[in-house]
Amino acid sequence: MATPMKPPLLPAEALKRVVRVARFDGMSVLSLSGGFALLSAGSKDVTGAVIGLLIAGAGALELHGSQLLRAGADGMRWLIGSQLYLLGIILCYVGYRLLHPDIAWMMPYMSGEAAEPFKEAAAQQGMSVPQLLTAAMEMFYILVAGLTILYQGAMALYYVRRRQVVTVALQEYLE
Repeated sequence: MATPMKPPLLPAEALKRVVRVARFDGMSVLSLSGGFALLSAGSKDVTGAVIGLLIAGAGALELHGSQLLRAGADGMRWLIGSQLYLLGIILCYVGYRLLHPDIAWMMPYMSGEAAEPFKEAAAQQGMSVPQLLTAAMEMFYILVAGLTILYQGAMALYYVRRRQVVTVALQEYLE
């Protein structure tokens, strides 16, 4: 049994959805990264604070694009650009962390009973505990890079695919 095909969205409805998605995503990025920037600054992690602020900038760019669309102007460039900018910032940060692994902050927790599972896992892998922690951090950052490519790439593609229908909606809005 074939399922009936849905008609395409009206341009005005597509515009509403794009604005809604952009506002939600922009506020989420701005809030989360701003919070992490504050936490990093509070713990005197300058690199983390700067990266958090740069990422917050991507959220601000996306919010600006959504505001332009709500005002009847073309903000799609801002939405697409915000995703590519965010992708670039996160990949640069991941690259930095892969080239400069930092496990020093974890080492104080690697003593006593709490360290036993890590010592056993390291021994099973033929590694030292610092090597195991470094390998785990590398895997984490590679996962972050992969998820960022998927999510930010999908968001940019979402905006690119709706660019034409949003342009039609904006033209109808101005008439």
